[in-house]
Amino acid sequence: MIKSLKLILYIPILFFMFNCGGPNKEQKQVLDSQAQLEKDLEMYKYVWSRFFEGDTAIVSDKYFSDDVVVVTAEGNLVGVEAVKNFYLNYFLGFSDVEFTIVDAFGQGDKIVKYWNFKGTHTGNFFGIPASGNKLDLSGTTLVSIKDGKISREQDFFDMMSMLNQLQQNSGDVTIDAQNQGVL
Repeated sequence: MIKSLKLILYIPILFFMFNCGGPNKEQKQVLDSQAQLEKDLEMYKYVWSRFFEGDTAIVSDKYFSDDVVVVTAEGNLVGVEAVKNFYLNYFLGFSDVEFTIVDAFGQGDKIVKYWNFKGTHTGNFFGIPASGNKLDLSGTTLVSIKDGKISREQDFFDMMSMLNQLQQNSGDVTIDAQNQGVL
């Protein structure tokens, strides 16, 4: 009787031990994919925080694919130098720059970044002459990562809000504030 009880107790324990030996191949792929995504997110946040701290040399082939694409309404910009020159407009056009990644998340090789940009319009910005106005603009960027490097970006924001803020004559203007319920 005692032997039967021991056998009854040992069978579930043995079953549990052999079936819980770690993740299967499918589970391992999911775990590896999640680890790569976390690594990509960390790299992405690092690159843009350094860039907006003034380290424009960070936009290089170390973090961007050679054929990186920034999608714009005027056409795609291709290559690391084109991307760097595009984003340099934010330094040439503004002082007191504050760039915040409010949130970033992803799946697979895709990242979504919710950001906020603030600055004083003190220089030429994509052909718009300095106005002295404050800009407070929020937007979203869709990002693709390829082989651990940024390969594509496309920004979405309220262009009319940005233009209104830059072209009004009243000085400090905040139209696109990050208040709940404001898009």
